[in-house]
Amino acid sequence: MSYSVTPIGIVRSCFKEKFAIPRQPQLAPAARGVLELHPPFDQAHALEGLEQVSHVWLLFMFHQALEAEPRLRVRPPRLGGNRMVGVFATRATHRPNGIGQSVVRLERIEPGRLHLSGIDLLDGTPVLDIKPYVPYADSVAEARNDLAAAAPEPIAVHWTETSLEQVRREAIRLEEPLQALIEQCLAQDPRPAYQTPAPDRRYGTRLWDVDVRWHYPDPASITVVEVSRAER
Repeated sequence: MSYSVTPIGIVRSCFKEKFAIPRQPQLAPAARGVLELHPPFDQAHALEGLEQVSHVWLLFMFHQALEAEPRLRVRPPRLGGNRMVGVFATRATHRPNGIGQSVVRLERIEPGRLHLSGIDLLDGTPVLDIKPYVPYADSVAEARNDLAAAAPEPIAVHWTETSLEQVRREAIRLEEPLQALIEQCLAQDPRPAYQTPAPDRRYGTRLWDVDVRWHYPDPASITVVEVSRAER
């Protein structure tokens, strides 16, 4: 038996590329986006009562990671990228039906739009459903996960004098906490877990309409070398 689903909206996100997106929500509180709802879900009465909620669950599609053949085992980055476990023991993007879930902060509500923070969703992500976070039911004090018992240790993020001037200028233009966003995302160390980069190798990603470039002067730290307006 098969079923079909229809997105209720689409996320307009600060993340324009998959690389450097936090691997879990809430790891980058400065990450912001807007959920634009499709008719008829953009009507005010569909959101009635949601103003009393601080966080929501988003069920969404990994629209750039859909696969024709299901994977039964995956290599989670959290385990170094070289250990295989069953797909259902992970939150890998390689899902049987391409469905993901994230709990995010609901900042404010506008007609047909939800402003969100702490997101880990790529720009253009289709959202299938919204559910309110219920603290007494969703927070389980005795819960455990021995594969991911605690948040990963952050890596140190440094700036050159030039890149710091650049990020402050772009943050003012965007009216967004761009420096905090970059630091929070890079502190999660987006490089593949199995990779030890050479100091002269440059990495990059796009946040909002800004290209960010960095390198690893040593395996335990990152230095941001350039923050520039993306070319159209």
